[in-house]
Amino acid sequence: MLSPESVLAPLVSAAIEQAFGPELRGTDPVLRPSQYADVQVNAALALAKRLGLPPREVAARIVEHLEVGGICDDVEISGPGFLNLTLGDDWIGAQATALAADPRLGVPVEEAQVVPIDYSAPNVAKEMHVGHLRTTVVGDALARTLEHLGHHVVRQNHIGDWGTPFGMLIEHLLDVGEDSPAAALVETDPNAFYQAARAEFEGDEGFATRARARVVALQSGDEATLVVWRRLVARSQNYFNTIYRRLGVTLTDADLAGESTYDHDLAAVCAELVEAGIAVESDGALCVFLDGYTGREGKPLPLIVRKSDGGYGYATTDLATVRHRVRTLHADRMLYVIGAPQSLHLEMVWATARLAGWLPDDVEVVHVKIGNVLGDDRKILRTRSGAPLRLMSLLDEAVAAARGVLDEQQPPLDEATREVVAPQVAMAAVKYADLSVAHDSEYVFDLARMVAPTGNTGPYIQYAAARLHSIFRTAGLSPAEATAPLRADSPAERALCLALLEHGNVVTAVGLTLEPHRLCAYLFDLAQAFSQFYEHCPVLKAPDEETRDARLALCAATLRVMVSGLDLLGIESPERM
Repeated sequence: MLSPESVLAPLVSAAIEQAFGPELRGTDPVLRPSQYADVQVNAALALAKRLGLPPREVAARIVEHLEVGGICDDVEISGPGFLNLTLGDDWIGAQATALAADPRLGVPVEEAQVVPIDYSAPNVAKEMHVGHLRTTVVGDALARTLEHLGHHVVRQNHIGDWGTPFGMLIEHLLDVGEDSPAAALVETDPNAFYQAARAEFEGDEGFATRARARVVALQSGDEATLVVWRRLVARSQNYFNTIYRRLGVTLTDADLAGESTYDHDLAAVCAELVEAGIAVESDGALCVFLDGYTGREGKPLPLIVRKSDGGYGYATTDLATVRHRVRTLHADRMLYVIGAPQSLHLEMVWATARLAGWLPDDVEVVHVKIGNVLGDDRKILRTRSGAPLRLMSLLDEAVAAARGVLDEQQPPLDEATREVVAPQVAMAAVKYADLSVAHDSEYVFDLARMVAPTGNTGPYIQYAAARLHSIFRTAGLSPAEATAPLRADSPAERALCLALLEHGNVVTAVGLTLEPHRLCAYLFDLAQAFSQFYEHCPVLKAPDEETRDARLALCAATLRVMVSGLDLLGIESPERM
């Protein structure tokens, strides 16, 4: 089964070719939604100037060759030359019935690509803050969606687990003792652990000397130091995983691909760039100067691949990452779900990698730009003290707010059910608020609005799904038992069936454009269409058994699409709310 637009587009294109000749083969039919019809064709207006004919005459000649029998009940020429197509109720019902019988609910399986996705990327022994929320949530939604479309997704959690701060962190861990309460802060309050280490480094010259020596030992591969470093990283992994479990994110330890992963390759990266004449010495540092990249006063902007002190920076590691993902992972398409300010850095890394031959032209790289989360003052969301807001604290606040909303529902949930459902509603609220806006735009974090069961929110869609579950509980049926043919007899049934038929196109579009907000908008529209159906079309008190069975089947299909769509966003669907 296909959406109406997918079915009609080739038929309109064929009519244009037959009306005006083979030179117009493949002409875009310019299909649009319209308040006057199910589908509007705007091609006549676009073609009129090219053909030297009045738009209405172009439209009339298209209609003469348009073969939509059995699909459309009415084809009308309107206004300056629009074609308004009204679909037949029987055709809509048949297409919706086919969708309901399809295990994939109209979502195609695409030709598989290998797609590494770089997302989340917190730092070891540091708190995950609200800035990590969007890259984690958006990246995970894209990973889920692309996998559902049939691609081989390789999750890459590029954590900060290497570099000079680790001398300080390892020394502090050894000083406090690995079994001490202070060491346990790595898993419960990483910022406290980090700040304590920083205070020692800045206030105790002996400690600072040992920390610097520890960096040298770490980077030279001293096994005793590496053992402590691994235990420090493992503690942070426990902390990350606590956050990921709460958010319902699919990242696991197997997806860790931190900076340390590429340390052994950094010298080779630099050597190859020098050998190829791409990197040159400048003020003691090894730099790449790319055409078209300039800084202040038009001076060439360097990509520094080895610092003047011999150390390596982010650019070197990112170049090694590109090589690994192409050579070892065999990537066809690489996604970097990273903050928008990193755009210039990534462009320069990719341009350098292409010059070096590490990034072939047929491998697509995409920066999925992530905008900021703002407070009420429309500045980056922070605590009152000005520190970045801890992600764990934010999630705790969301759960408390969700409990409050659930307590107001009638009839109230029993306490045990509420304790299970409240975290599901809270995570839906936070994640949907993030995903429902374009990923490169900013949004204001408004917890009261996010958890509301009305409006364009995650809980509103969850509530629609819970209402569908309630219908089947009352009927004494499982949704899988509702298999009657779907019908589009009334306006509300018709609108709901048409909404279902868009499901496959929307999921495909998300995979192509990497824009999860399209799926959010679709699910909100679907929930609204169901709400209208629920209000105007009695299900269990339908006028006859045949209508009741058809409406139950429509409810079952709607529930499956809603649950599937929420799952692609990483949002759970409680059966009761």
